[in-house]
Amino acid sequence: MPRYKPLLRWEPFPYLLVLVLLLVTGFIRPDAPAWVLWPFLVLLIAAIGYVVVRFMLDRRPANPDSWGDLSTVDGLDIVDAGAVERELRTVVPVDDVQRHQAAIDLARLHGGVTQEAVLVPRASRWLSPRYRVGVQLVGGGRPRHAGFLRQDAQDRWAPALDALRTEGRYVRVPAFITRAERPYGVELDLSGVDGLAASGD
Repeated sequence: MPRYKPLLRWEPFPYLLVLVLLLVTGFIRPDAPAWVLWPFLVLLIAAIGYVVVRFMLDRRPANPDSWGDLSTVDGLDIVDAGAVERELRTVVPVDDVQRHQAAIDLARLHGGVTQEAVLVPRASRWLSPRYRVGVQLVGGGRPRHAGFLRQDAQDRWAPALDALRTEGRYVRVPAFITRAERPYGVELDLSGVDGLAASGD
């Protein structure tokens, strides 16, 4: 899985491009030579067209969306990576949970403290150029974004998860919501993911 979004996929890029071109208009006068004025106008129109197309594409319903959020698990090809019995279990805390306390609270209310989570590669935060593996709690039937895999876990499992994503498949793992009140934490049992990677399933 690539670590960063391509520049053309980074959300602020088209707006920054148009802003730069509009600033340049202050230096290019209508009486400028044709070889300067006309290429610039073509570039400006193309940039504005690109922004409009990107805006329309980003508004199209998608599951997961461009930030890795799920609207539903219905219709997704889900691969279960259940807990593997072993002396040392692979339990990983979810990163960034402090930003998603309300969603975790709802997931806990509808699904209990022990539930499942779907892992979504190539997720990201708004305006962030970095790809991460999103964690969507699915207790109660409705996905709720709980955070991301922390960096060491992403380095280990993201390639296998992303390979499945390219086939339209997403991995579901056991999840546990820690603490009885805010701030909640979320832990994942990723012991079954290694088996999926080894089997190629």
